[in-house]
Amino acid sequence: MATHGSGGEYKDLLVFLAAAGVVVPLFNRLKISPVLGFLAAGVLLGPDGLARFADAVPWLGVLTISDANQIRSLSELGVAFLLFMIGLELSWERLKAMRRMVFGLGLTQVVVCTVGLASVFMLMGQPLVSAAVLGMGLALSSTAVVMPVMAERGRLGGAAGRTTFSVLLAQDLAVAPILITVTVLAALAQGEAANGGQFDPAVLGPALFTLVPAAIGLGLLVVLGRLVLRPLFRSVAKTQAEGRGQEMFVAACLLVVVGAGLAAQAAGLSMSLGALVAGLLLAETEFRRAVEVSIEPFKGLLLGVFFVGVGIGLDLDAVAADPVAVFGLALLLTLFKAALIYGVARLWGVRNRTAIETALVLGPAGEFAFVILGAGLVEGIASPGFTGTVMLAATISIFTVPAMAMFADRLARRVEATQPELPPEAMAIPSIDGQVLIVGFGRVGRLVGELLAEHGQKFIAVDANASTVSMGRAEGSNVFYGDAGNTEMLQRCGIGKARAMVVTMDSPAKVDDVVSAARSLRPDLILIARARDSKHAERLYRLGVTDAVPETTEASLQLAENTLVDLGVPMGRVLASIHERRDRFRKLFQEAMPDSKGERLPRALRSTNRRAGTTDQKS
Repeated sequence: MATHGSGGEYKDLLVFLAAAGVVVPLFNRLKISPVLGFLAAGVLLGPDGLARFADAVPWLGVLTISDANQIRSLSELGVAFLLFMIGLELSWERLKAMRRMVFGLGLTQVVVCTVGLASVFMLMGQPLVSAAVLGMGLALSSTAVVMPVMAERGRLGGAAGRTTFSVLLAQDLAVAPILITVTVLAALAQGEAANGGQFDPAVLGPALFTLVPAAIGLGLLVVLGRLVLRPLFRSVAKTQAEGRGQEMFVAACLLVVVGAGLAAQAAGLSMSLGALVAGLLLAETEFRRAVEVSIEPFKGLLLGVFFVGVGIGLDLDAVAADPVAVFGLALLLTLFKAALIYGVARLWGVRNRTAIETALVLGPAGEFAFVILGAGLVEGIASPGFTGTVMLAATISIFTVPAMAMFADRLARRVEATQPELPPEAMAIPSIDGQVLIVGFGRVGRLVGELLAEHGQKFIAVDANASTVSMGRAEGSNVFYGDAGNTEMLQRCGIGKARAMVVTMDSPAKVDDVVSAARSLRPDLILIARARDSKHAERLYRLGVTDAVPETTEASLQLAENTLVDLGVPMGRVLASIHERRDRFRKLFQEAMPDSKGERLPRALRSTNRRAGTTDQKS
């Protein structure tokens, strides 16, 4: 037993962090998926890896993970964080837009694969109830592995990424009903056993009654989330805006993920489903983008724990005892499931290239197979010996996901894509492409937004003041809470495809930070910034803004214009002199720009060129 202060209780955590610090950089350098590295690290650091030689070489015990259960508990958090991030990206509107692919293709895949795999297990001699549990468990794929692997390969934004994401989302939504179904099947099986093997209709009522707590729990989670989440984050954001409690926003994010997951577990649902619901609810709030930025590092680290846990769970002795059966079963189930998914995808109108890619990455088993099969073992309706072999085959199949994704990617490159890969309605996902990004949505930013909307220009705004964001959203504007000086936040707000960016904040230092961050991401972006005075304008031009608008200069010009008009000077002469003076000031400010920028065109000429370019594109 470790003595107090010896650090022994933190050894497993230290070993994992050391593995993460070595494995990820090494595999990135070798251009191999870090997911595969974490899986391999789990096998190496587990009881069947280096620990096997600890008796002969005692110091190897320091390099191994001794408490696999602790790692598995942390890995559940990793999956919950992944589902939480998926929920943030979805929102109810986006889920509605994807309903055909999620509730059509996705749920059809779950049903077809469940029936097909259950039939295979029945042919192997398993009873109907046991085969059904095995089929439901293996019908699901690994969201935790497939999504990061496809993201690494840059496939999420394409048709295959959308299709895969839709199917995985449907599978995640199906986890809770499947677990409930396992409980119902167990009750029916017990009733049949007590009735001499005959089905008793009276048992069906109590069995279905097990659905009630889960339904009530899910409803309460949604209602409480709508009532609590926005006030919670608004309060934390106000504290953060006052310069206090910077860490409280991260703490609030962790509280929501863990709290929602535990609440779902208490209701008989999965922890990941609770986190998904929490993400969906937060996606409707102004804090969505800031939460994504805050939670991203934790998600990656905890998913690493999950992958290590999967590797630890691979019993090499059991595999070595009957390798032909284990590897043969893994190959059979993966290929059979991939064939079923391909057929379902083609049935729903998915193009051949996308259907092949989707089927290959979703063919292997997923993390929820262990949850569902474990529930079947607990309920006593799954054969322990055969189920253990299936779990080994499922673990090995998860190891093949990176290789399957690589093979699918290479196969997809050989197929010419001559038309959209998905039906148009399946791709009807709200996009922020081509919008104007407004940073700061106070009086100035709101007026800019109103004028943009008046001229048919769409915009998205971000502000670090929770009250300002709430007011803007109450007026129907697309405003989010967050720090636009953070490049990650700007990327979440779609700066990569924004048409222009307007910085309207009144703090010169914050304006400089935002301009620098934006220019580091988009050197070609049209960038207009509010300046405090002429010196600040010169500094902004040095930072690379397209235009800087100094408050003092514009206020002076406006005052002069109104005075001259009120004195009776003709409007035309006044406007000409004001424009001439404004151009003179702008030329002075632009002299501060780096020489590499070259001489800028006057505003009128730039506008003419833009209109001409637009005309050429249309023609």
